[in-house]
Amino acid sequence: MPQHIIRIRGARTNNLKCLDVDLPRGRLIVFVGVSGSGKSSLVFDTIAAEAGHQLNETFPPFARNRLPKWTRPETDEIEGLSPVVLIDQRRIGGNARSTVGTITDAWTYLRLLFSRVGSPYVGESTRFSFNDPAGMCPTCSGLGEVVVTAVERFLDLDRSLAEGAILLPGFGTGGYWYSQYADIGCFEPGTPLRDWTEGERQALLHGGEHAAGLGTRPPKDYEGVVQRFERIYLHTSDNLSDRKREAIERFTRSDVCPDCRGERLNEAARTATVAGHTIGEMARMEITELATLLERVTDLAVAPVVAALTDRLRAMDTIGLGYLHLGRATTTLSGGESQRIKTVKHLGSSLVEMLYVFDEPTVGLHPHDITSMTTLLRRLRDKGNTVLVVEHDPAVMAIADQIVEIGPDAGTDGGQLVFQGTFEELRKSRTATASALGDRTPVTTGPRTPSGAITVANATRNNLKNLTVDLPATVLTVLTGVAGSGKSSLAAELAAQHPAVVIDQKPVSTNRRSTPITYTGIAAPIRKLFAKHSGLPAGFFSANSAGACPDCAGLGVIYTDLAFMDGRETVCETCRGRRFTDEVLRHRVNGLSIADIDDLTVTDTIGLLPDKQIRRALHHLERVGLGYLRLGQPLTTLSGGECQRAKIAKQLRDAAEPALYILDEPTTGLHLRDITVLLGVLDQLVDQGHTVVVIEHNLDVIRHADWVIDLGPGPGRHGGNVLYQGTVAQLEGTTTAAALRDHLGPAS
Repeated sequence: MPQHIIRIRGARTNNLKCLDVDLPRGRLIVFVGVSGSGKSSLVFDTIAAEAGHQLNETFPPFARNRLPKWTRPETDEIEGLSPVVLIDQRRIGGNARSTVGTITDAWTYLRLLFSRVGSPYVGESTRFSFNDPAGMCPTCSGLGEVVVTAVERFLDLDRSLAEGAILLPGFGTGGYWYSQYADIGCFEPGTPLRDWTEGERQALLHGGEHAAGLGTRPPKDYEGVVQRFERIYLHTSDNLSDRKREAIERFTRSDVCPDCRGERLNEAARTATVAGHTIGEMARMEITELATLLERVTDLAVAPVVAALTDRLRAMDTIGLGYLHLGRATTTLSGGESQRIKTVKHLGSSLVEMLYVFDEPTVGLHPHDITSMTTLLRRLRDKGNTVLVVEHDPAVMAIADQIVEIGPDAGTDGGQLVFQGTFEELRKSRTATASALGDRTPVTTGPRTPSGAITVANATRNNLKNLTVDLPATVLTVLTGVAGSGKSSLAAELAAQHPAVVIDQKPVSTNRRSTPITYTGIAAPIRKLFAKHSGLPAGFFSANSAGACPDCAGLGVIYTDLAFMDGRETVCETCRGRRFTDEVLRHRVNGLSIADIDDLTVTDTIGLLPDKQIRRALHHLERVGLGYLRLGQPLTTLSGGECQRAKIAKQLRDAAEPALYILDEPTTGLHLRDITVLLGVLDQLVDQGHTVVVIEHNLDVIRHADWVIDLGPGPGRHGGNVLYQGTVAQLEGTTTAAALRDHLGPAS
């Protein structure tokens, strides 16, 4: 008999409290709960992990060793699973060679098309690959960009040589390189460079014929500053030190390749045409435009190729990505765009009874665009699949066959099943989600008064239409508009034209030893606190030092490599996973040993450890809604939204001078209830004199803004214009205005 439910008994992964739940198969189930409640622990770390592990076990050892590793969850029993397809928010990795075309295989079909019917004939499809020597541009090696020296950053014209006018490292007053310019008699070291002649400045920078025109001729081996920099930093085969990498990052920039003009291909590949267009021109077309163009290719010999390519393009358009182009680098895609790109390959799949797991699929979507994603979720379900979605958006909850809420709160206060039923039943319940659904942030009627403006001038990045925009200083500005309208491009241009602190959703750390303890800098104060109470040296309370268990070196586990089988971590028998020697564990502060500290939440620690420095450092994490994090939790396990809020906490702690902050969708991963906490944090930044600019679709955040800049009207080439800038109360006539007007519940 087929299994009609996914049956879970005794789930104990992370904060789950021996949770039991039955989930109907073939349904669309949305999991909700406050941030940190345990919904991801149930969906990803329990259901998806067990399904992935069991599927891997069906492969032979050789193949298994090359498949993704799944950590088996702590459960008593799981039944009724299917092969799992995990579609998460992780940005598509890849390097500078990875594009929308390569990641979706659309470029493969396009190369094949040009190799068969392109005119003039160039050769096989590898001749149109920028990742193959046969097709790549020899100047940029298929990257479309070259590194050039940013000469304009080398000098401070208001200083003299003696005052450090040459900003490059190693060229300061008194050094050897400084003497090669200040002590040769050609330049006046005490005169600000602004008062030099243009010829003198060119001679300093470039030497050569410019230096030959100086009144006093320089030595024969004279090198201009630019030539010396390029020889030392760029034209070297040495392993680059961190110092050299920083200098290269600061004093160089990427420019479009002068030969291929960004098309990445060699001259032969750039000349062939199909339907009157080169492959480079097609790579720059929006996906919707390219799909229409391909209808003109009627050669029956390539009909299967055209059909496959068109299907792939139409699928991308269906999920709201028609504004992208195949040449777009995947490293520039947002988390939401990355997630939708991953779904493309599954739209045309013939597989049924699969288990699809989505992590907040509406991230990056304007309320206007959410229907495209809910339609996709329904299509996958209607084909006979089980679709599990972790989501905070009421529009997705509304289409669910069933809603499961994990709670009642975060961290140790969560991990329980608090509701299971329909959306209408949820609204009538008394859970945290039900309460938040009934709340609504009011529109700001008394916006704060700005103190000046920050101007973005002549912005043409991506689809921006030569925009010049004044953003008010010392207030909260929200950039709005449909997905692909130009919000991120305007924010990137703002950061390029003005010093800014960009708080994104990239991982806080890639080191598994990094925890809230190391990130907040409280490791040393904790060790000192235990040293003070015990009389032992502080080093005894470090798992990397004298007090560490000698058998596991302070890791708490022993790792055994089992070759083709999954490596196995077993708890160290000597310290029983406590990481320290028994002598160290005897000493306590408020009844806690040093090993107990890792299991405390941020909020618990603030109340339990009698140290002002520790409390002050952790207070900022609690202020941004991360009080549920355990002190020993690896930062690599944080979601994108949690990473962003951790960075905000660090800025709240460290920021001294007023600064410009740019945040990219800070509500990602936030429960409706927690958005109020976030708004309070943004207000704190503004109240400290900072300027805060937020890219956001969440209607609560938009309503709370002092100033709104709405871009559009559509995505891609149909966007890039400022439709409105002003207070929220006056916003009208745009898609965002319609969403604010029509949305009767809380923000999407």
